[in-house]
Amino acid sequence: MAVKLSEVRVPFEGDGAGVGELTWGQAGIWRTTRRTGRTMNIVVVMPLPEATPLTEMAAVLRFIVGRHPALRTRLRFADESSEDRVPQQVVAASGEVPLQIADIDEDDDPALVAEEMRSRYELTGFDYEHEFPVRMGIVRRAGALLQLVLGYSHVMVDGVGLGVLTRDLDHLDRLTGEADAPFDGPSPLELARAQAGPAGRRQSERSIRYCLAQLARLTPWSPAEPPTPREPRFWELVAYSPAMELGMRAVAARTGVPTTYVLLAAYASAVARVFGRNPNVAQIVVSNRFRPGLAEAVAQISQHGICVVDTADATFDEVVHRAYNAATNASFHGYYDPADHAAMLEEVTAARGGRPLGLSWHLNDRRGLFRSDDDTAEAAVGGSDGEGAVSIQAELTRGLPLTRMYWDRRQAMFDGALFLQVDSEPALAARRAQTEGQPAVHFEVWTDTHEFALSQVEELVREMEAVVVRAVLDPRAGG
Repeated sequence: MAVKLSEVRVPFEGDGAGVGELTWGQAGIWRTTRRTGRTMNIVVVMPLPEATPLTEMAAVLRFIVGRHPALRTRLRFADESSEDRVPQQVVAASGEVPLQIADIDEDDDPALVAEEMRSRYELTGFDYEHEFPVRMGIVRRAGALLQLVLGYSHVMVDGVGLGVLTRDLDHLDRLTGEADAPFDGPSPLELARAQAGPAGRRQSERSIRYCLAQLARLTPWSPAEPPTPREPRFWELVAYSPAMELGMRAVAARTGVPTTYVLLAAYASAVARVFGRNPNVAQIVVSNRFRPGLAEAVAQISQHGICVVDTADATFDEVVHRAYNAATNASFHGYYDPADHAAMLEEVTAARGGRPLGLSWHLNDRRGLFRSDDDTAEAAVGGSDGEGAVSIQAELTRGLPLTRMYWDRRQAMFDGALFLQVDSEPALAARRAQTEGQPAVHFEVWTDTHEFALSQVEELVREMEAVVVRAVLDPRAGG
């Protein structure tokens, strides 16, 4: 494969320049990157329409960076000698960003070249003091643009913010390269000022009090099965379950609760059964987009919310409703100053004699918090003559043998002792060819082998599937 790399410097200008403190979302992700060494960059790859001109892609890059202050933000460090340097954000009024071009030969596979670029963008950390937090790359062959690769710093923008960026491209006049309407979302500097004000402080204090109350519900826990430490320390379990996808939709149709909460209930039930931890805990990602003025923010405003779910003496349907309440409260209180939150956790740990709190258990439903479930499962369970029950049972019987599970990537660091990421399709393009091409739950479970036995993590995922299937076939089944 012969790839020739070059770049075009794209100038930009924009309003809202200035210097200020980090937003809570920025500070939270920044702390995570410093603690784990992970870049946490967000990268997307997409094919380009035929005959897309390079000038248009340069115009797109100029448009998004000039229009959105988060994409022309760098960091300033006040104390270069400190290991815990607390940066400020600096929004530029003008500058240049590179548009990278990978020219390939006739026999080269553009998808493979795009994947190499995607991996490089993901794994290469940003130079936050000197580099703007956006990367754009093009795969070109014989003058034709074939693939687009876009990378962003997660410190500056979250996943929902990327959707806002995409929608905002509707306001780009492709002929002139100018916007046909002003952008109405807040800037990160405005967000940081609001969070530092009286209303922001009150919100943070409420959130921390709620977290304290949830921590008080947790009892000391240690794994029944001792771990077998491995190196690299963190291992990834990949799983694929069409039956669980169908089952979650059926339970959602019966309970009237979206599948993201059915997923949380399955996690809570499986943690209680496999690890013996009940009430159990999961940290979820809170987008904070429901807050006034934040729906259209191109910024990093997501934070973690703590869910504590008790599965005792309940059917699975009841656990679903408990999970819904826990996640709703976690979302309402998932907006806080990370420095105050960290100090609170240190105080609680000290009060418990230094025993670990066991909070680094995460469930990240990346399918979307309020996804729109279709009516396939509802029709399957909704028949008054019993035919629906027969249909769903038959579909589950066909789907269960298709479940796949294997250990894949390994790395030295990850954010969390147990981190379940759930997608509606494989996150990595290389894995898509391994699926059966039908709706399924796709797991990526990152595990700290110094804390968990690999066999128990496998059992956890199997039990998540099993508890959902049992609940579909018997609404009275326990959680």
